[in-house]
Amino acid sequence: MSSSPLPTRREHDFLGDKAIPAEAYWGVHTARAVENFPITGQTIGQVPELIHALACVKQAAARTNAALGVLDGERAGAIAQACDELMVGRLHDQFIVDVIQGGAGTSTNMNANEVIANRALELLGAVKGDYARLHPNDHVNASQSTNDVYPTALRLAAWVGIGGLLAAMAALRGAFELKAEEFKTVLKIGRTQLQDAVPMTLGQEFGAFAVMIGEDEQRLREARSLIEEINLGATAIGTGINAPGGYAEQVVRALAAISGVPVVASPNLVEATQDTGAFVQLSGVLKRVACKLSKICNDLRLLSSGPQAGFGDILLPARQAGSSIMPGKVNPVIPEVMNQVAFEVIGNDMTITMASEAGQLQLNAFEPIMGWALFKSVKHLTQACRTLQLNCIEGILPNHAVLQRRVAESVTLVTALNPIIGYEKAALIAKTALATGGTIAATAEALGILSQAEMATLLVPERLTQPVRLVG
Repeated sequence: MSSSPLPTRREHDFLGDKAIPAEAYWGVHTARAVENFPITGQTIGQVPELIHALACVKQAAARTNAALGVLDGERAGAIAQACDELMVGRLHDQFIVDVIQGGAGTSTNMNANEVIANRALELLGAVKGDYARLHPNDHVNASQSTNDVYPTALRLAAWVGIGGLLAAMAALRGAFELKAEEFKTVLKIGRTQLQDAVPMTLGQEFGAFAVMIGEDEQRLREARSLIEEINLGATAIGTGINAPGGYAEQVVRALAAISGVPVVASPNLVEATQDTGAFVQLSGVLKRVACKLSKICNDLRLLSSGPQAGFGDILLPARQAGSSIMPGKVNPVIPEVMNQVAFEVIGNDMTITMASEAGQLQLNAFEPIMGWALFKSVKHLTQACRTLQLNCIEGILPNHAVLQRRVAESVTLVTALNPIIGYEKAALIAKTALATGGTIAATAEALGILSQAEMATLLVPERLTQPVRLVG
């Protein structure tokens, strides 16, 4: 027994008529985009920051249009109320176009116009599709173009997302700072080029990680400030065609008040409409963050390698079984996932670079892939920072027995003797001690260079972790 077909309504664009599900808030332009761009299976509705940002832009435009006499109060009020609903998470499932799309974001803007228009029609007591009463383009999109709406929304969404990433990075930095304090008296041997170097504390090592993250927080704040400059009011190419006088200045002020983001109008809207350099700058900083976090995680994996045949300086918290064949094996899965996120972010940076370079003349058509790549980088870095903090850093312990033995046996302590006996004699002590297996104190005495008592006085490991020059 066949089911009855779902009710539909007819919508029209310049390509012709199309049947749209009667209950859908989207319309004909969205339907065509869904047919044209079956790319990722990821819809813009799955990027809530973007939908929230679009709602902020459309509400700011409606209020400004009402103030300037472009829209009547009834229509503007219904549009603004529909946008309020989007801002609290309603109807996001109606945003169904793919995140990667041709058309410089036109499909995303049309999807937003149609959903807002049809919800506004309901609020006015009309039926979906009654566009003579309130039209997606003539009213919801009044004084706007995709070319100023879409990049503005991308900037708002990215700005909010970066705020979450900054919070996650600060929490991760704080975890490293706590460990630096906890480990400040734990001596170890530092390494350069994977070879033994000179003594340091485990606290110094973890403190350096914290500083690295803190520096990138500052760089990220600087990059975020660049995307606060927007081109809303530019309309098609920056000339402001079809927008009333004073619209650009007023709509930016309205958007700042609605969104809570300190946006400012670009001083040159023609330049701002075609220039995506701020996205390139931001992505470059995200790549920097990724590179440094990945380097830190490489160090954590090396320092925890073992448990018997590796470095074994530290013990990472065991999070899950590490092998389907080797019983008891535990792997550094949390640092590994950060490494993989970093690889993705570095690839996303290349995508954004190429997309920015490929723009022509008054518009860059490739902002959808830039936005999608940015959103992935920000979201995944945020989540990776959180899991690294909670599931790894906070549970790290020193391997005291291994560290103490290595400090006691290390021949690299002779480095501190250079100012006293010279490089050549210090190198002879180290080489002989390694060849014979003797301690450096016994070796120095056997070579007639320094007595064991003198060596004991000079080579106190705790003194060697600070900038103090030994003198004989």
